This record gives sequence, structure tokens and C-alpha cells, in this order.
Amino acid sequence: MAKNRYAYFPGCVTLNSAREVQDAMLALARALDIELVPLNGAACCGAGVIKQANWELQIALNARTFAQAEAEGLDVLTPCASCQGNMSEDFGKLTDDADLRERVNEQLESICGLRFEGTMKMRHLLHVLVEDIGLDVVAAAVKNPIDFPVAGYYGSVMQQDGSCGDDDIYDPHYFEDLIEALGGEPVHYDSKAKSVGFPSLLSEESSALKMTASVLSDAKSEGARVMASACPLSHINLDAYQVKAGRVSGSDVEMPAIHLPELVAFALGAYKDRYAQLKTRVLVMGN
Repeated sequence: MAKNRYAYFPGCVTLNSAREVQDAMLALARALDIELVPLNGAACCGAGVIKQANWELQIALNARTFAQAEAEGLDVLTPCASCQGNMSEDFGKLTDDADLRERVNEQLESICGLRFEGTMKMRHLLHVLVEDIGLDVVAAAVKNPIDFPVAGYYGSVMQQDGSCGDDDIYDPHYFEDLIEALGGEPVHYDSKAKSVGFPSLLSEESSALKMTASVLSDAKSEGARVMASACPLSHINLDAYQVKAGRVSGSDVEMPAIHLPELVAFALGAYKDRYAQLKTRVLVMGN
């Protein structure tokens, strides 16, 4: 049995449109002796959208996920900053409001025989790697050093009190510390925790694209050759909508955008072909 065991909550994007995140998560877990225990049947976290129509439904869904993890005696691990922030917010409301917790527990007990007691923690992969695994262990496992400047993108959603472990919610540094442990050069830029406007992309596309362009151009102006995102949802803006963001804003945003788990998996020796392709893109885009 692995020393580090977590109830694994991949998030909807990881299991659907961003399967590369799932591939990378499984690879880095093997390399670092992490056991990802499935949360079978766990529902979407709501991404902050469900609560706009039915907040108690969203919080009940997340309470069920928490209760599933508690039944295994495990903390929840997710590679998605949006899931982390959204679920941490609901976790805080449940633990702070006894009446709400009891109402939700009545529903959980009647439907699935579970109760939420608040004994687990909601963790993002970034915080687990730094605090639980340790950067010294990560550095010792590196086989393909990330030998180019990388901008780590945290996103805004998990940057809230209680969601970031011991990192500074106003001026985080865990991502930069991790990039250094992987052999890379961390790029320091002001927009690393600013929103790129997801899911406003669906209703206010122009504004979201300008926000996306602002993050990318800021990182690029500070010397970044690659952006690695801690949020698969934000990555949709940073990658798939990158060209459109450049057109709308008129700024230089062209840069490979990958996922945090991919960066780690590549550095630990997984998916060498993908890593070679990434380095080729860095060279081509840098010229």
C-alpha cells in the first residue's frame, strides 16, 4: 500500500475533454508512490454554476463526495483548481453552519446512508506535492529536467483562505517552488492568480478573451516560454481560445499552454514523445 493515499476527484474536464490530465495523474502517482483511491459515482462539484440555480443541491452533492472520502478515512485530492476552490468553499460552509450540515446530512442518510462530519481535507495536487510528498522527493525523481522558463498559472478560484495549505493566498509561491524542483526556471508575473474569465466565456466572450490575453501576454513579457495551468477549466481559455484571445486583444499571446500534471509527469520521465514535442514547440515559438 502506498504511503500517500488520497480519495481521487479528477473533475469533469479531466475525465472528458482533457484526458491528458488523467494520463499524467496516473503516471506521476506511480512515480511518486501516490495511491489514488477512486470515488466511485462522485458527482460534479458544480463549478460554481449549479449553485446559481440551486445552491443547496450543489452543497449536498459536494457533501456526498466528502462523506465518501471520510468513509475511507482519506483526504480528497483533485488536479483542478476550480474544483478545489469550489469544494473548499462548500466544505467551509458545511463545517461552519451546524444547521445546514444537519439538513444536508438528513438528505445524505436517507439517500445513500452517509454522513459528513468534516474530518477530511480538500487538497489540490500542487499542495500535496509541496507539503505531503516534499520538493526534495520530487526533485530526486526528476529524469527530464524542465530546462526552459515556465509560468505557473494558479487561477483565482483556489486562492482563498483555507484552500491553499500553507501557501500565501495573496502572493503564492508553491508553483514556482515546484518548477524549480523540476529543473525549470519559474517566471514571476503579476497575473498568475488572476481570472481568465471561465465560465464567463459562455456569456461574455469578449471580456473573457481579453482577461485570458492579459494573463498570457503578461507571462510572455516576463520571459515565459510555456504556461502550465493548475486548472483544466482555465486551460480551455489559455489553450483552445489562445488565438482568438490574441485577435480580440491585439496582444502577443502565442505560447504553449499545458497542464500542471503534464509538467510533473514529463519531468519524471513519462510520455517522452510528448515532452519532445513540447520542447520542439518551445523552440519554434521562441524564434
